[in-house]
Amino acid sequence: MRIAVFYDYLQTIGGGERVALTLAKHLGADIITTESDAGLPGRAGFPGVRVISLGDILLQPPLKQLHASWKFTRARFDGYDFHFLIGNWAHYAGGRHHPNVYYCLTPTRSFYDQRRAMLARLRPPNRWIARVWSASHAWFERRSVRRCDQIIAISENVRGRVRQYYGRDASVIYPPVATSRFRFREIGDFWLSVSRMYPEKRIELQLEIFRRLPRERLVLVGGYSAGDLAERYLANLKPPPNVTLLGEIPEDRLLDLYARCRGFLTTAVDEDFGITPVEAMAAGKCVLATDEGGYRETVIPAKTGFLLPPDSEAFVRTLRQLDESALRSMKDDCIARARTFDEAVFVEKMKGLATGAA
Repeated sequence: MRIAVFYDYLQTIGGGERVALTLAKHLGADIITTESDAGLPGRAGFPGVRVISLGDILLQPPLKQLHASWKFTRARFDGYDFHFLIGNWAHYAGGRHHPNVYYCLTPTRSFYDQRRAMLARLRPPNRWIARVWSASHAWFERRSVRRCDQIIAISENVRGRVRQYYGRDASVIYPPVATSRFRFREIGDFWLSVSRMYPEKRIELQLEIFRRLPRERLVLVGGYSAGDLAERYLANLKPPPNVTLLGEIPEDRLLDLYARCRGFLTTAVDEDFGITPVEAMAAGKCVLATDEGGYRETVIPAKTGFLLPPDSEAFVRTLRQLDESALRSMKDDCIARARTFDEAVFVEKMKGLATGAA
């Protein structure tokens, strides 16, 4: 079979990018995208994946999102037997490419549950422009999704959003984690967080936690896509001396940090699923996460980590109680839990969708 994977853009290494690259690698598929960093597949550990670019797009929001949507709407690729659509804009290719499955990472949150928070961060007249754009583009999004043959959600959390905002049901296939690539080396002297640098990830909460724990260290890894207004958010963050922001780093270095960290923190608002906590568990590391969203589907409280309210006091109190013995005692349960989300399970289920529709 010839399979195409349509994905929004390949600009930074995140969960969605890993999903698209994993599919392309294991199904021998081509990735069709817009703005693309040619070196990203190799840095993410997927050398040799074929990427076809629809061309550069404007990077100023909301022109970036509008331009990407238009590119996918106009795209026409013959000769493929099946099409996966992944991301917030790639589903616009669904009208001309059948059979297809829309693998929904989430309905665009700035159009729905995060719309009010997104607008509050903007200044007039940008707020007025964003209000008009988000309302109108949400209508086009719902119309586009109706043209998709089938929807698969990445979690029960996202399945609920699909039902609420799109009025359609979806099956659930959890995203892939290559668990065999992760190793436990030690309970180190630093905590790790891996996240895109966006406001909805609550990076400022993590900084506050470690301001109150000056004897602990946090290493924060992650980048952002150009044109997502993350630069201003990142510039306003004031990390304390015991927090190190590394930005995007090569895959081998990230694997080493997972192997040597003390444990893992993640604090996103109602996370869609959350691949990084599963990666941390694959390395045998305890996860401290906010008690909401997809984290509830992966973290087993007091066995592979802790689900906590989104306030610094709860995290500080828990971190102070976790000595090396307690963290080491969770290692085997963490590794076992991560294996239930292994990429082999994902690939087999996605392959079944493609072959079943052919």
